[in-house]
Amino acid sequence: MKTITKIRPRALVRACGGPRYAVALVVDALGTGLLRPFLLLYGVMVLRLSAPATGTAMTAGIVIGLVCMPAVGRWLDRGARSAVVAASMLVRALGVAMLLATPAGHVWPFATAALLLGVGNQAWPAAHAALVATVAHGRERDTALAAGRALRNAGLGAGALLATACLAGGATALQAMAAVTGIAYLAAAALAWSVRLHARPAAAPAEAAAEEPAPPMRALRAANVVYVFCLNVPEIALPLVLVTHLHASPVWPAAVFVANTVLVVTLQVPVTVWMSRFPRRTVLALGGVVLAASYAGFLAAASLGAGWGAPAVAAVSVVCTIGEIIYAGSATALVTDLAPAHALGRVLARFELSTGFGLAVSPAVITALAPLGPLALWGSLAGATLLSAAAVATEKDAAATAPRPAGPSGHRPWPLRGRAAACPPRRT
Repeated sequence: MKTITKIRPRALVRACGGPRYAVALVVDALGTGLLRPFLLLYGVMVLRLSAPATGTAMTAGIVIGLVCMPAVGRWLDRGARSAVVAASMLVRALGVAMLLATPAGHVWPFATAALLLGVGNQAWPAAHAALVATVAHGRERDTALAAGRALRNAGLGAGALLATACLAGGATALQAMAAVTGIAYLAAAALAWSVRLHARPAAAPAEAAAEEPAPPMRALRAANVVYVFCLNVPEIALPLVLVTHLHASPVWPAAVFVANTVLVVTLQVPVTVWMSRFPRRTVLALGGVVLAASYAGFLAAASLGAGWGAPAVAAVSVVCTIGEIIYAGSATALVTDLAPAHALGRVLARFELSTGFGLAVSPAVITALAPLGPLALWGSLAGATLLSAAAVATEKDAAATAPRPAGPSGHRPWPLRGRAAACPPRRT
C-alpha cells in the first residue's frame, strides 16, 4: 500500500464524498457550534429550568442516544450511506424544533429535544466514517477522515465564536441561535441526501454469513474509552486545574481551548499524512504514549504553583493536542481497515459506542478526581492511558493470518450505486 506523501486538495475533497458533502459537513458543524456549547444556558436562561434538571436531561439524552447505534450499524450494513448521514442531521433538526416549541418550565419536552440531539450526534460519526470508507481506500481514506475532522472542528469553532458574540442578547439571542441551528441542520441534511451514495452488498445474506467474521476488537474498544478522555481535557480538566487549583485568570482556559481548536484544524491532515508511513496500530499506540506523557507534564506543571503553573499548563496542552491529533487520525482509520466490508456498519457502531460511553463518563470521572489533587487526576489518567496504549499495541488482529479479499485496503469493495457508480473513487 502506498504512503501518502503530499496533500492533494481536489483528491481530498473527492475522497471526503465530494464538494456538496464537504459543504454539508461545514454547514452542519456551524449549526452544532452555534448551539451545543450553550444548550445548558438555553435550558436555564430561556426555559427557566434548574441547572441540575437541565444537566440531567442532557446527560440522559447522550446516554440513551447510544441505544440507537446497533440499528445504525445494521442500516449501514444494508448499504445505506448518505441516507444515514442525512437522517442523523434531520433528527437533530427535529430536536431543535422540539427545543423551540418547549414551553418555559417544562423539563420533559426539553429532555425529548436533548434525546433527539443526542441520537443525531451519536449516529453521525459512524455514518460519516462508513461513507468515507466507501468512497476512499487505503491511506487516502485515513487522510479523508482526518480532513473531515479538521473541517468539522473549524465549523464548530466558528459557530461557537459567533454564538459567543451573540450571547449579549440574552434569551432572545439564544432562541435565534437555536432557530439558525435548525435551519443549518435542514440544509446540511438536504445536501448530504443529494449525494445519493449507496453501497450495495455484493453477497446474499446466506453468503454473507459465511464471510470473514467481524473482528471483536475488545482491547481496542476498551482502550478507546480511555483514549477519548483527551477530548474533554481542554474543556473540563484544564479549566478545573487552572481556575480552582492554580487560581489563574479564566483567560487561560479560553486560550488553551482556542489553541487546541486551531492546532487540530491546521495540523490534523498534515500529521495524519506524515504518520501514514507507519502501521495504523503503531500510530494509535504512539498517540496513547504522547497523551500519557502530556498528563505527566500537567502533573509537573501543576506543582509549579500560581506563578509559572498556568503558562506551563498551556505549554503542555500543545503536547496533549498533538496526542489527540495522532489518536483521532488513526483510531477510526484502523477500525475501518480491520472491519470486513459486509460488517463495516456494525463494527463502526460498536466502536462509536465506546467513544460515546467514554465521552459520557469522562466529565464525571474528571470532576470526581480533580478535588483529590493533581496526582489523583493526572496520575490516574496517565496510568490508564499507558495501559490502554499497551493493550492496543499487543492486541492481535483476528484476521491478520487469514486470507483477505483482494483490494487496496484488505476489503472487497462493495459496488456503488448513484453518482459514485459513474465516477469510481481514485484509489491508492
